Amino acid sequence: MPSPGYIVAVIAIAVGITFVLRLTPFLAAPKLRDSAAMTAVSRWMPLGIVVILAVYGLSTIDFSAPGHGVPALSGAAATVLVHVWRRNAVLSIVAGTAVCLVLANLVF
Repeated sequence: MPSPGYIVAVIAIAVGITFVLRLTPFLAAPKLRDSAAMTAVSRWMPLGIVVILAVYGLSTIDFSAPGHGVPALSGAAATVLVHVWRRNAVLSIVAGTAVCLVLANLVF
């Protein structure tokens, strides 16, 4: 078992690294606020996250079994259609989830 001094040193180093990592964005924010890179990241990151989540979510579906992919694809399509129609993220997520759950539990 490590000595108490070693454990205290490891904890102190971990605390210091965590503190510096959490402080860095606040120190860098004024310099990055007006940069073109941050403007581009703030514009494209939400879309990128949604695409990554959609691809991941749809890639884990077993399309070889009958009826497994239909509820998920229908829910995704309903989400996209409602969002294009109403431009309301909460409404589109609720609608897509409802379509997916109804089809998965009552139809297939």
